[in-house]
Amino acid sequence: MEHRYLPMENMTTREEGDELYLEGYFAVFNGVYELWPGATESIAPGAFDDSVGDDVRALFNHNTDLVLGRTSAGTLELRQDAHGLWGRVKINREDTDAMNAYRRIARGDITGCSFGFDVAAQETDYRDDGTVHWTLTRISPLYEVSPCTFPAYQDTTVSARKRDLDEIKRKRAEVWKHQALERLHGTQ
Repeated sequence: MEHRYLPMENMTTREEGDELYLEGYFAVFNGVYELWPGATESIAPGAFDDSVGDDVRALFNHNTDLVLGRTSAGTLELRQDAHGLWGRVKINREDTDAMNAYRRIARGDITGCSFGFDVAAQETDYRDDGTVHWTLTRISPLYEVSPCTFPAYQDTTVSARKRDLDEIKRKRAEVWKHQALERLHGTQ
């Protein structure tokens, strides 16, 4: 499972009668997010087509002990629109942890969110300047969405991406070397 940390976009707290809600975008399409210098990633429109119907949990800080809502319980609603992955969490007033999370977001102490997922399909653009850009085209399954203080597992995710890139660069260098030797020996 991979995690991505994004600034909350339009995430608000809302009171509706006796109910409390967190709502906003957990992911935004076509934003370019820097994983590390020279490596970026974006989410393509429609990337959640296969996963919006999954049984997804809303966690706080990716902590599985701090469940704020769940789609199968009707306490988390997720939908994909032209802008991104929008969600609404119904907060349980009887849950101290949920109320604490709600208040931290309302005060502006928590300003990021993250989601846990598997990459089902992606496009990779190796640019002439040595940079790389990944476009996530299909995210499935989607496990969880989380308001977060700091990015969870960012180092793991970045390390995994760097290993992938290093392996691809190594293979490209081998192909280049093989082609150069063929040209040198006139076998091409």
